[in-house]
Amino acid sequence: MKIFLTHGYFLSIDPREQLIMKPYPPLGILYISAYLKQNGFDVTLFDSTFKTFDEQKQSLIDLKPDVIAIYCNLMTKLNVLPLIKFIKGESSLSNSKIILGGPEPPFHADEFLNYGADIIVEGEGEITMKELCGELAKSLPDLGKVNGIHFLKNGHVVKTPPRDKVKDIDTLPLPERDAVELELYLKAWKNAHGYSSVSLNTMRGCPYTCKWCSHSVYGVSYRRRSPEKTVEEIEHIIEHYSPDMLWFVDDVFTVSHKWLNRLDELFKKRNIKIKFECISRSDRLTEDVMKTLKSLGCFRLWIGAESGSQNVLDLMDRRVNAADTREKIKLTRKYGIEAGTFIMLGYPGEKKSDIEETVRHLKDSMPDIFLTTVAYPIKGTPFYNEVESGIITDLAWDKRTDRDLDFKGRYSNTFYKHANRYMVNEVNYHKMRKENSSSLPSVAKTFLKAKVSKLMMSLTG
Repeated sequence: MKIFLTHGYFLSIDPREQLIMKPYPPLGILYISAYLKQNGFDVTLFDSTFKTFDEQKQSLIDLKPDVIAIYCNLMTKLNVLPLIKFIKGESSLSNSKIILGGPEPPFHADEFLNYGADIIVEGEGEITMKELCGELAKSLPDLGKVNGIHFLKNGHVVKTPPRDKVKDIDTLPLPERDAVELELYLKAWKNAHGYSSVSLNTMRGCPYTCKWCSHSVYGVSYRRRSPEKTVEEIEHIIEHYSPDMLWFVDDVFTVSHKWLNRLDELFKKRNIKIKFECISRSDRLTEDVMKTLKSLGCFRLWIGAESGSQNVLDLMDRRVNAADTREKIKLTRKYGIEAGTFIMLGYPGEKKSDIEETVRHLKDSMPDIFLTTVAYPIKGTPFYNEVESGIITDLAWDKRTDRDLDFKGRYSNTFYKHANRYMVNEVNYHKMRKENSSSLPSVAKTFLKAKVSKLMMSLTG
C-alpha cells in the first residue's frame, strides 16, 4: 500500500504570509509520517508550502497512491477542496481513498464527505491512520472497526466511537523533519529576518476552556513529552539543522512549573544554548518562572491577553485577571525578555467602553509587540454555539471559511477596521511620547491617525 501525505498550504499564493515570511513545516503530518514508517508503511510526504498546486497534482499522478491523506485547517480549506475535486476527477486516481484530518474536517464531516472525501479522521491521527491503512489494505475492509473516523455508508454518515488520546506521548517517534526540505524554511527565515527558526511542540491538548478556541484534535487535556525527550529532540534539531532559534508551539508552555524546572536542569547539564519564543498565560507566570525562562534562553514571551476588559475576559471564560496580565507583561521586560500579546476585538458582548479599556490596558502594560484579530466563530466551539442562530453569510460552504462568518448583535466589519487602526495608533502614540524616541512629525502623524480612526468608529458603530 502506497500512502501519500500532504496539506493545502501554498506560500506562493498567500501575499500576506509572503510579507510576514515566517513559515514552518506542518508538524502534524510529520508526526504521522514518522509513526507510519515506524510501523512498516510505505509513505510519501508532499510538502506543498514551497510548491505549486500543479506540482502537487503531478506528484499524485506519478505515484498513484492507494491512500491520499490530507491535513486541513481553517486556513487551507479552500485549497484542499480543489485538490479533492481533482483527485475524484482524475481517472488514474480512481482507486485512491481520500482521508482528511486536522482541526477543520470533523465539524464539517457531512460537507467534506459529500464533496468527495472518503474518510474523516477526528482527533489525533497516528494510531487511527495506522489502523485505517491496515484495514484499507484488506480486500474487504470494515471501516466500522476503526475508532475516531467518519465515513459514508449507503448515503449516510457513519461516526465510529471516539479515539482515546495517546496517554504517553513519549512513545511517539519524533516528527520526521527530514521528510520535508527544511533548508527552504531556514533560508526563507534567514533572507527575511536575518535568522532562522525551527518549530517544535512538547505538549498535546490544553486544559483551559476559552470559548473561542477549538480543541478538535487534542482535546481539553494536558499530555506532555518528558523534559528528557524534549531535550533529545532539541539536541537533534541543533545537530542536524543549526537554527538560530526555536519556536515552541505549545498552547501554554509554562503550565507545569515542575516540568519547566527539570528542563532548565537538563539544559544546564547538557550545555544547551539556543534562544526561543513561546506562549503562556498570566496565571502560569511568576517571578521564578520568568527567571527560569530567561535561564533557558527565552527571548520573547507571548502572553495571551485577548482583552483588557475583565467583562470581556469573563464572557470568553478566559479565567485570567486583566490587571494580573498587565503586571506579568511588565515583569517579562524586567527580566530582559520581549513581551508579545494577542488582542481579540468583536467578541459577543464587547462594547465600545471595553475597547477603550483594552487600549488603556496596552498603554499601561506597554508590550513590545501586540497582534490583533477580529473574533470569528469556529464550528465546534462554545463561541460558535452561542452565536449560531445569528450567523450571517452570503457565501456557500465551499466558498468560505469560518473566518468569513459574521453574526448579529455586534458592530460592522468597517467599525472593527477603524477600531483596530485606532488601537494601534493610539498605543504607538503613547509609546512614542513615553520613550521620546520619534521625530515630532512622526508623533503628530500617529496622533492624527488615532483621532481620525476614533472618529470613524463613532460614525460606523
